[in-house]
Amino acid sequence: MSRYTNGPRFPMGRPVITPGAQAALDAVGLSAVVLLARHIHGDWGDLSPEDLAANELALLTGKRLLSSYALPDGKKIWLITEADRSTTTILLPSEY
Repeated sequence: MSRYTNGPRFPMGRPVITPGAQAALDAVGLSAVVLLARHIHGDWGDLSPEDLAANELALLTGKRLLSSYALPDGKKIWLITEADRSTTTILLPSEY
């Protein structure tokens, strides 16, 4: 049973992943789909209270959305959905 009882909170558009993010996920045996599911359901990961509030406002105003997830090896992965909801990019913070 899914822990997400409601549907996605926004459309993610086309998912894309950078080579660095894919390598980081492969290194810890984690699928990008897991992070995409968390992101589109509003589990923003490890963000400051200000960034959490900005995401909630962005859902109402059509701005860009950001999630940040810590991997088991300590690396971070970001997911960014563009304001027009056309694309969600999975990347390392250093690739921004």
